[in-house]
Amino acid sequence: MKPDQSIFVDIRGLRYHCRVWGNSDQPKLFMLHGWMDVSASFQFLVDALRADWQVIAPDWRGYGLSDWGPADSYWFPDYMGDLDALLTHFEPQRAATLIGHSMGGNIASMYAGVRPERVARLINLEGFGMSRTDPAKAPGRYAKWLAQLADKPGFRSYADFSELAARMRTGNPRLSEERSLFLARHWGRQTDAGPVELRSDPAHKLINPVAYQLEEAMACWRNVAAPVLWIDGAESKTMERMRINAGDHEARMACFRELSAHTIAEAGHMLHHDQPERLAGLIEAFLQRA
Repeated sequence: MKPDQSIFVDIRGLRYHCRVWGNSDQPKLFMLHGWMDVSASFQFLVDALRADWQVIAPDWRGYGLSDWGPADSYWFPDYMGDLDALLTHFEPQRAATLIGHSMGGNIASMYAGVRPERVARLINLEGFGMSRTDPAKAPGRYAKWLAQLADKPGFRSYADFSELAARMRTGNPRLSEERSLFLARHWGRQTDAGPVELRSDPAHKLINPVAYQLEEAMACWRNVAAPVLWIDGAESKTMERMRINAGDHEARMACFRELSAHTIAEAGHMLHHDQPERLAGLIEAFLQRA
């Protein structure tokens, strides 16, 4: 595996952890993980890259080794604010290349439309946006959020890292035992009492009381100036789970002015785990063209 180092930086009052592969004199790639994930998730993709890059992957607030909070809810705009501050710290003079998976792809895509001058190239891995919401359901969403604040959800613990790795393989049968153990040791931490718990703030499980506005997201996507590479996993069930049909999918992709779309066979939602070599090939070919 390619070696990495941990860098901690102050981002908007939080101690942010960034995992960095490569040297500062190499061109930079920013890799942004998804919901309930951590920066180490990109290790296999980084290993598969052929050219020399400096890869910078933050743990989002409330994940991995980054600070939690500061409140008991997480708001999507804060991730864009954190990304803006991270780019100011690591790449202040140049437009950046962003590679985002799932939630990280949604953050990167929105940010690229809000700050088009700061993004040179955008690679979106299974970042479809969210399901369209119904404003009439707002009272119920707010009521559920208030109930969860009073009785916060939590995560289960695991006897050891092997049990957590086995749980990961249940969710993704394509993961090998070796890779799942590697991920488990970054995704979880051993407590003083012995069990392993997730390195994630349970507050991430709270419902977001503010309904997702697809039209707002699409307006941001239409403002993206950078060339975009959109990659899906052929066996992903994410669109089905989020109730996004083929027409919705095409309409979302059509928002981007300059887009190349690919689907990777024998890959699910975690395509950077399932087919990192194929994914790396598509990414580097796109970066060479762009």
